Amino acid sequence: MKFTAEQIAGILEGDVVGNPNAEVHTLAKIEEGIDGSLTFLANPKYLQYIYTTKATITIVNRTFEPEADLNTTLIKVDDAYKSFSKLLEYYNQVKLMKSGIEQPSFISEGVEYGEGLYLGSFCYIGKNVKIGNNVKIYPNSFVGDNVTIGDDSILFAGVRVYSETQIGNNCTIHSGSIIGSDGFGFAPNEEGVYSKVPQIGNVILEDNVDVGACTTIDRATLGSTVIKKGVKLDNQIQIAHNVVIGENTVIASQTGIAGSTKIGKNCIIGGQVGIVGHIIIGNNVRIQAQSGVSKNIPDGEAVQGTPALGYADFNKSYVHFRNLPKIVAEVEDIKQQIKQ
Repeated sequence: MKFTAEQIAGILEGDVVGNPNAEVHTLAKIEEGIDGSLTFLANPKYLQYIYTTKATITIVNRTFEPEADLNTTLIKVDDAYKSFSKLLEYYNQVKLMKSGIEQPSFISEGVEYGEGLYLGSFCYIGKNVKIGNNVKIYPNSFVGDNVTIGDDSILFAGVRVYSETQIGNNCTIHSGSIIGSDGFGFAPNEEGVYSKVPQIGNVILEDNVDVGACTTIDRATLGSTVIKKGVKLDNQIQIAHNVVIGENTVIASQTGIAGSTKIGKNCIIGGQVGIVGHIIIGNNVRIQAQSGVSKNIPDGEAVQGTPALGYADFNKSYVHFRNLPKIVAEVEDIKQQIKQ
């Protein structure tokens, strides 16, 4: 797909300096620009490259004035970085603009779907599923019985959505993720043999939730596991049964959250964090990477370590920990002096 400088300027409300008919069909870094590519200059550290780039079109701030000849057509905008980000979003939307039902695929009885559905090859849609408008379900995906999927949501290839799951509007679930699998519930008998506790709840994803690749969200034992609106989950995260994650919380890769824990809104949780079950984490909490959380955390706290403690306390303690061999040696020396 090709775009001219004039068309791009129209999208970005910018001004063309150079050839308005210059065409691009790909995006590139300014130092790696090639003929037919579009790039941008926002960071002054990359200023030198605008005089050597082979990109056909470059987005720049309105304040930019070249000090030498250029081989690229400019589009001047108020903020080059924001404009390029806007263009990336537009490009992605165009790239994902698919519709129609590919074959082979299977749609069960009682399924309802809106306009603009894209259903890729080898997909299975269970009974009584309700799908909104402009939903994209990519190949090799499974959607179980009684699932609802809101408008403008995307399920990338190989997603598995178990029965009764509710997915809101404008959600994105990346490849390999599993939504609604059984929670880890087993009860031992007198002989120590574990029997499975039926998991009859569901998962609810509210609007504008993003789920990274190969993330698993377990269904509730009773009730719902709830991911509230605006939550962003990275790849390879485990969320157990009956967990609730508050609005606009972001969680990095390889974090594991045990059952029935409640996490507040606007939290930031780093990678490889482990959180035990049945605790409450407040709003606006910051948990540093590789922390182990074993107790409630009040609103606004920042914690680190295993078990996690206050971020400032952890840093102070870490200084002493690094000096521990020296401190031990000094203590032993003092003990020897006392004996003498």
